[in-house]
Amino acid sequence: MTESSRITARNGVRADARRNRERVLVAARTVFAERGIDAPMAAVARRAGVGVATLYRHFPTRDALVRAAFAQQMETCARALTEALAVPDPWHGFQHLVETVCGLQREERGFPAAFLAAFPDSRPDQARSRERAEGDFAILVRRAQASGALRADFRPSDLAMVLLAHGGLVTALPGDSATSRRLVAYLLQSFRADAARRPLPPPAAPTLSGLLATAETPEG
Repeated sequence: MTESSRITARNGVRADARRNRERVLVAARTVFAERGIDAPMAAVARRAGVGVATLYRHFPTRDALVRAAFAQQMETCARALTEALAVPDPWHGFQHLVETVCGLQREERGFPAAFLAAFPDSRPDQARSRERAEGDFAILVRRAQASGALRADFRPSDLAMVLLAHGGLVTALPGDSATSRRLVAYLLQSFRADAARRPLPPPAAPTLSGLLATAETPEG
């Protein structure tokens, strides 16, 4: 075999591997939307048309597969938080963040569980990312409250409550974007300081990750 033939062969293997990986990710998003992120890995392999060994070669654990399948959505969430902090009006930044994350929940049915499952991760790199996101969101909340727009008794953990409630709605009513947007609008209006008529009960958890940790997490 000539050198050029060997290079072509290697490139062909790499191209096949990339295609297999992409097929697995597409299949994973579909299966997780239909059956939840605890669906059998074998079901994802069957949907992708690859062997289970091939799936595990690319993604050795369920956690790795879930994160890869929804990596783009996770990046969008992170970018939305950065953009929200940069908006001069903190209420508009807060609203942008909530609408963006809920929009992702609406558009990708498997994403809500994946998003919630990402927060309790104990790995150092993920823990740092989680802590940074929590800190940045707390800054956004304080700014919006200081501006007089966000009610004073809103707590960062309330965002998790919103995501859990909205995630349940989009799971129960897939494709019903009108109802989803209506719920988000209701919730945002209830967060306004001028809508606060009486104090809320105490928050369910002191931190965002504390409440999110009650959600089901993917297993390896």
